[in-house]
Amino acid sequence: MTTHVVQFSGGIGSFCAAVRVKEKHGTQNMVLLIADTGIEDEDLWRFADDTSKLLGVPLTKVSDGRTPWEVFHAKRFLGNDRLAPCTSTLKQVPCRQWMTENTDPADTVAYIGIENSRRDRARIPAIARNWKPWRTQYPLCAKREPVRTKAQLLAEARALGVEPPRLYELGFEHNNCGGTCVRAGQKQWKHTLDVLPERFARAEAEEENLRRLLGNVSILRQRRKGVGYPLPLAELRRRHHAAPTIPLTP
Repeated sequence: MTTHVVQFSGGIGSFCAAVRVKEKHGTQNMVLLIADTGIEDEDLWRFADDTSKLLGVPLTKVSDGRTPWEVFHAKRFLGNDRLAPCTSTLKQVPCRQWMTENTDPADTVAYIGIENSRRDRARIPAIARNWKPWRTQYPLCAKREPVRTKAQLLAEARALGVEPPRLYELGFEHNNCGGTCVRAGQKQWKHTLDVLPERFARAEAEEENLRRLLGNVSILRQRRKGVGYPLPLAELRRRHHAAPTIPLTP
């Protein structure tokens, strides 16, 4: 009998994917596999618990035991918007280890909750290669699955009685790493500074610690005359706070 393992990130895409897996296959051999990075927003775990109750499937939680910042120190490399070793170390490796110890690739399918956009669909071949020898399926990208906006997916959760994670309500595109994902760009980091300043401050301090250890490195980059330069979070904060505000017209 096939085991159906939903790679549950705590985001709305993987929630909707899990709902579709239940609808198609039931829950007898369904697994909600979630990795704890150590810095997730607390409401992610409320959402995960609500999803578990809705589906009647317990959460299967795995953890490396470290945070992304501890991984960066161990690897002597600061993750950034181009390369983030924390994703592999804290999510992919623990999940693959659980899959290796608990499933047979011959009768197991891993479900990935990427959304049905051209950009996300283009990622499917790489995702499939990375998950071999397990087969992968993408419920939100199925041929008969209509393309839905993020707002429609969030509304689907509410219609099922599950309130989406608060980071979406706060204006974040994704519900990962508590709004401090190193793969985010300048726009999201400015948003984090505005709505979650204490988390920005922690990330800034962590980056400064790594800069003292590794030199002139940074999560973000800036370009001048076509040349890339580091843009530390401290500098981004100073510029953002110094930027003039434009009053709203009545």
